[in-house]
Amino acid sequence: QAADSKREQFRQYLEKSGMLDMLTKVLVALYEEPEKPDSALDFLKHHLGASAPENPEIEALRLEVAEMKEKYEAVMEENKKLRTKVKVY
Repeated sequence: QAADSKREQFRQYLEKSGMLDMLTKVLVALYEEPEKPDSALDFLKHHLGASAPENPEIEALRLEVAEMKEKYEAVMEENKKLRTKVKVY
């Protein structure tokens, strides 16, 4: 009984989150595909990733990472120059 209850709760969770609809749509698309792909898993990954909207927070974090990389490179270059100056003295 407990396992059935947990299973039902999980099914309801998936349904409320829209996951069941999303998976169903992707699996139907795979089923209706005239030429089946070599990898069903890659098909699922591609279609699930393509149908999910890009989170604006993720894009902001990507930009922040790019900025931090640039700053890091600048600091490393400055560090290199300062080390050279220290060696001279």
